Amino acid sequence: MEPYQFSVAVKPEFLPEQSDPGQRVWAYSYSVSIRNTGSVAAQLISRHWFVMDETGRVEEVQGLGVVGHQPLLKPGETFEYTSWTRLNTPSGSMRGSYFCVAEDGVRFDAPIPEFVLMPPGMTLH
Repeated sequence: MEPYQFSVAVKPEFLPEQSDPGQRVWAYSYSVSIRNTGSVAAQLISRHWFVMDETGRVEEVQGLGVVGHQPLLKPGETFEYTSWTRLNTPSGSMRGSYFCVAEDGVRFDAPIPEFVLMPPGMTLH
């Protein structure tokens, strides 16, 4: 077992009531589940996201914690939260990483796999 490892799963959802295609705004929520799959307790310190729209424009988002928290996860524990983003195109994608510090002082990054933001019924070309 890798001592320093978080696994991250994300479930995006289109928010039609928060979107206004006439104003070129498409809103999405994303629910994130972060699980300490390592053998050492560790704290999520900061986030680093790359938000890409379908034209290839990238917005970088960095900050401390997630939704106002810096959760300390013991091995096997999970932290879940929901956040949101807006795009200027109907679809796009997000990926990133969390910077974490284990209780023994080791620093590591937990990758956030890329996921697609797309309204229901739309297909990728």
